[in-house]
Amino acid sequence: MSDPGAPDAVGALSLGLWRCHGCAAVCAPPAGVVQRVRCPRCGASVTPRKPDSVARSWAFLLAAAALYVPANLLPVTTTSSLLGAQTDTILSGILYLWHEGSWALAALVFVASIVVPMLKLVLLSTLLISVQQQSTRWVRQRQKLFRFLEAIGRWSMLDIFVVAMLAALVQIQNLAELQPGPGAIAFAAVVVLTMLATHSFDARLIWDRARPG
Repeated sequence: MSDPGAPDAVGALSLGLWRCHGCAAVCAPPAGVVQRVRCPRCGASVTPRKPDSVARSWAFLLAAAALYVPANLLPVTTTSSLLGAQTDTILSGILYLWHEGSWALAALVFVASIVVPMLKLVLLSTLLISVQQQSTRWVRQRQKLFRFLEAIGRWSMLDIFVVAMLAALVQIQNLAELQPGPGAIAFAAVVVLTMLATHSFDARLIWDRARPG
């Protein structure tokens, strides 16, 4: 059953029109061309859909999911001073901020470092599964969900920004030596991979079967 909230409309693809992602020009490919053409305005490669969109998104997403656990369990920073050395993970850093009374900052780091990456993994998996199942339901809601994923992607780098700022501040003031740990590298990889997975997903696939025929 199709989504009753999706209005009847003629898609550009059904009219033989492709949109250039470089300059947004609408191209009419020659008869018999089904894969790609050159945009007559900017010369960019134009395709009706992103090539291997679902496969690429799944590849990036599964790689991100595999790194999500070590990103949260491995040390993010290693601090060396006259008092000794200390390693901290994302979770230990959140607990430290909470016990020190910085509840708002602890909540912000928790949401940006734990909730947002997990939310992106779950929501993008849902979109990919719905496209593979050729679902025709909730197309508008799924489109809004994809826009939401694009909007929150930039906030996932908060932890990496914090580690970089702390390292610069500590070393400038000669208070101690702070080095990023393997957890920071894994977390950065998770963020980059989820962003690539979102970028590789072609949201137009959601609408291809919204009105069969």
